[in-house]
Amino acid sequence: MIALASDCLLFQLASGESIPLSAEMISIELMGDTARWFDAEFVRHAANAVFHYFKQDLERRTVTMGEFAGALEKVLRGFKPPAPGPSPSPPGVAESDLGRLARESAEGLELFFFPRLREELRHKLRQAPRVVRFRGLRSCVMQLAGARRWTARCQSLKEQIVAFLRGCLSAEAVQTQFSLVVE
Repeated sequence: MIALASDCLLFQLASGESIPLSAEMISIELMGDTARWFDAEFVRHAANAVFHYFKQDLERRTVTMGEFAGALEKVLRGFKPPAPGPSPSPPGVAESDLGRLARESAEGLELFFFPRLREELRHKLRQAPRVVRFRGLRSCVMQLAGARRWTARCQSLKEQIVAFLRGCLSAEAVQTQFSLVVE
């Protein structure tokens, strides 16, 4: 009999077959199914946690696909997926989605993204808000970088976007006090 790798569990299929899978292999399989509800990295972490639960906490070597899927579903149901549409902003808060701006700039990527971002900031400042919030920085960076995983290039681009927004603010003649939030 061949020894099972230390980072694998035997998954029993409905046909009775058993296949060894690691937490990473399970995560890759789940990415497509849950991409519309959860961030890929979030699903990877959740799958790793469920895998750890069966392997370490319960000290199991074999698990059925149904057991694993049920446990993972229970974990994911504990987190409310984001609402499909934009949520209403509180009064005095001007909000914008960086991910949307990146998608709108997809053809030219960074070439069109930064001028579009400057224009969006100017538009929000005309509303004289107390808070200007740009959300979706991570998804924006991943889109612009064309990355599936966070890399040093992603980190650099994230810092560029934040520095660009700060530079744009210092160049604008703003009459009121407000806060800038980038998340």
